[in-house]
Amino acid sequence: VQLQASGGGLVQAGGSLRLSCAASGRTVSIYVMAWFRQAPGKEREFVARIRRTQGITYYADSVRGRFTISSDNAKNTVYLEMNSLKPEDTAVYYCAADRSRVGSTPAAYEYWGQGTLVTVSS
Repeated sequence: VQLQASGGGLVQAGGSLRLSCAASGRTVSIYVMAWFRQAPGKEREFVARIRRTQGITYYADSVRGRFTISSDNAKNTVYLEMNSLKPEDTAVYYCAADRSRVGSTPAAYEYWGQGTLVTVSS
């Protein structure tokens, strides 16, 4: 499975961005997809996840109510709609996928995309 993230950029505080993560390869085996982020000097942290078949979502407290994760299974693409962005949301955002595990730590995900940079200016 290969993951390709896109959609990052520079946005002012309060603005919005939509990230996309396109999966290719043996996509039928993917059970859950997620977004993580990593700010400079910090550890990679969980943002949101979605179980592809059931559509069940889960968010980190820091983004709940502002970010929305969704999946278009026909396109093998997961989206992260980010609204009311804050400077502290600035990070490289990574998409991840796994065939069976559901978790909120990087260790729970087997496949990773290359990351896309989101910069929120104050």
